[in-house]
Amino acid sequence: MATADWSKKTGDVPDGVRRQWRADRALRPSMRSPGRPVPSRAVQRDFWRAIATGVTSAEAALSVGVSVPVGSRWFRHAGGMPPISLAEPTGRYLSFAEREEIALLRAEGRGVREVARRIGRDPGTISRELRRNAATRGGKLQYRALVAQWKAQQAAKRPKVAKLVADPVLRQYVQDRLAGVIRRPDGTVVTGPQPPAWKGLNKPFRQDRRWATAWSPEQIANRIRLDFPDDESMRISHEAIYQSLFIEGRGALARELVACLRTGRALRQPRARTRNRPQGHVTADVVFSQRPAQAADRAVPGHWEGDLIIGTGRSAIGTVVERKSRSTVLVHLPRLEGHGEIAPVKNGPSLGGYGAIAMNAALTASMASLPEQLRRTLTWDRGKELSGHAQFTLDTGTKVFFADPHSPWQRPTNENTNGLLRQYFPKGTDLSRWTADDLAAVALALNNRPRKSLNWRTPAEVFQEQVRSLEQPGVASTD
Repeated sequence: MATADWSKKTGDVPDGVRRQWRADRALRPSMRSPGRPVPSRAVQRDFWRAIATGVTSAEAALSVGVSVPVGSRWFRHAGGMPPISLAEPTGRYLSFAEREEIALLRAEGRGVREVARRIGRDPGTISRELRRNAATRGGKLQYRALVAQWKAQQAAKRPKVAKLVADPVLRQYVQDRLAGVIRRPDGTVVTGPQPPAWKGLNKPFRQDRRWATAWSPEQIANRIRLDFPDDESMRISHEAIYQSLFIEGRGALARELVACLRTGRALRQPRARTRNRPQGHVTADVVFSQRPAQAADRAVPGHWEGDLIIGTGRSAIGTVVERKSRSTVLVHLPRLEGHGEIAPVKNGPSLGGYGAIAMNAALTASMASLPEQLRRTLTWDRGKELSGHAQFTLDTGTKVFFADPHSPWQRPTNENTNGLLRQYFPKGTDLSRWTADDLAAVALALNNRPRKSLNWRTPAEVFQEQVRSLEQPGVASTD
């Protein structure tokens, strides 16, 4: 039975199912306004294919010829996930073009068999199409291609009630653990800190989250097998939980429970969208694949890796590590004048201390003190603090390369060093309180710790060996 037929029989239907019907009707384009076309499945498939490439819903809507509000509504109501299959349909079902041809031929008074012969279909197919999908608003059957296409799409839907809607015990189990509800042995609920009311924002602030004991959907889906080993009805996949939270039409779980997720994200974000963030400072000649091969095997000194460690209040410390010796240089990034007193200005200087100009000056001062042969390349994260890398290269002679997005393993020495530095600069602290002398002391301590990777020698000893080898006459350069 089609979803449209269900709405006539809502006597004893759960509220969750009613919400699902209302969301289905919201996704359906209005048929009341004359001249408003119904977007075909092909248009919707093209829309979701564009979303999968990482573009926004507005860009995807314009690319397929629908308005921006329609594209935003499709994306929001579907929770960021394609509600239809993106595979091209086979010739088994009538297409919208065929339905248009049927409507034209019927308007000319052609019979069922002649219509079937013209479009290459079986007469029974045409007969069923005219009987099932004809418009009845005028009191008599009249075949219209738009109405027929919409009816066929509605009938093709699976009017399947979500498992969390139909099973209240399973739904309560999932909701309690997703919300972080803690119960005493006698079953009473432990009252925890009450967060502010959820406002429907995409990313709630961390202090507004629910209890830290809330479980993730994957933890719930796997733990339920241990809690109910013999009850096959108490089974749910983590993807079904995510869809019940993200897709408005499911109506199974309370919408505000998305604030309990680790990300706090109210919609699923396509992975490709995070890769399409504009990064104009990373050009084709400074990507990781263009880095010299000698920088990879650690045989040649002078190749560095760098990044920032971030603290509270937009404070940061620059970290630069030499790949062969593991020698560390800490870059002091003090606050600029007016920080905390002057309101931030759009496209203005970053008063926190690690804007592009301040970062260039501090990093240049740190690297310029090194011998020229020991500052060949620098591999950096994709942060925009080094967007002035061209000027840095001119000032120091050090060629800058940027690691690929979400690829910390391309800077392994720096990532490991940043972990060691958290012993001295814990997360959640204001890093601006440390002076340049403090950073020099920490770098000295780190460079004089023996390392297993250096056969228990210290980075300072290995680095000094490299400097002495450069000072020997007749040593050939590997440039």
